[in-house]
Amino acid sequence: MKAAFFSQHGGPEVMTYGDRPTPEPKAHEALVRIKAAAMNRVDKWVRDGWPGIKLQLPHVLGSDGAGTVETVGNNVTRVKTGDRVVVNTNIGCGTCEFCTAGHDNLCSNWHLFGETVDGTNAEYVVLHERQLLHLPDGFSFENAAAAGLVFHTAWHSLITRGQLRAGETVLIVGAGGGVNTAAIQIAQMAGCFVYVVGSDESKLAKAQSLGADVLMDRSKEDWGKKIFQLTGKRGVDVVVDNVGAATMMTSFRAVRKGGRVLTVGNTAGPKFEFDNRYMFGKHISLIGSTMGTLDDFRTVMSLVFAGKLHAPLDSVFPLADIRAAHEKMERGDYFGKVVLTL
Repeated sequence: MKAAFFSQHGGPEVMTYGDRPTPEPKAHEALVRIKAAAMNRVDKWVRDGWPGIKLQLPHVLGSDGAGTVETVGNNVTRVKTGDRVVVNTNIGCGTCEFCTAGHDNLCSNWHLFGETVDGTNAEYVVLHERQLLHLPDGFSFENAAAAGLVFHTAWHSLITRGQLRAGETVLIVGAGGGVNTAAIQIAQMAGCFVYVVGSDESKLAKAQSLGADVLMDRSKEDWGKKIFQLTGKRGVDVVVDNVGAATMMTSFRAVRKGGRVLTVGNTAGPKFEFDNRYMFGKHISLIGSTMGTLDDFRTVMSLVFAGKLHAPLDSVFPLADIRAAHEKMERGDYFGKVVLTL
């Protein structure tokens, strides 16, 4: 089969389009022919490599995907050949204490498709049947692939972990990334007033089209002070900060007493210092999460299928142009999702 992969860590130049062995499904698995795969920042981080990362090379990237079931293992009952499906990239073992309790994103042997195991940047992938959700007729593979990881992640963070409530104020740090564009829509749908900090007017205008109420351009104003002014020195109920090192202290300042700071990532770096007086003095709850549960995925994707939520598509590349797609992601000049088609 054709696939996009790398045989050594590095920049976009290490990406290769070529042949890889076609996987075969086991008893409870299905072989899925991928029609579309969406890119995520994790693709860059895995490709770059981080200290201590251990992969079996060559490695196939890709966490998001949608396509059709090609064949199924002997014990598969949830899907059949020809079914249109979208991939749940959060892989739990199904048997540990967390998985049996419905918290598969806390699995003792947790994996993210495309991160620690080969992913969706290939003609065919093999997954356990529980990882596949039926795709309604007429719903495009591109839109399904684009929505999967980011809405799953944002839903679990804001709704399941963050317990977002109608009438609350929410500040989202970052306007253009996939998880943040999902968070804007989820917060708006939950009945919240949404502030968004962005890096330029173009991305902020698009964020407004998704439901943001107040926009702040960080290149022109101190958004921490601005939030203080806009909320009458109170601060917001919830801050969504997936940036990390560059912004977390400002997020602590921007949240109200007793408020929550939610995080699922660290695009600006994972390690930073913070003033602990803000944490205990303001009674701040710092809430982290990774991906979401099987129930979260079914719930949020049903809203996507119903047209109540959608992942903005920035651009579409054929899988054969994988280097060009990685170069675009490297530059960061996109809003929403970059999608690969096969």
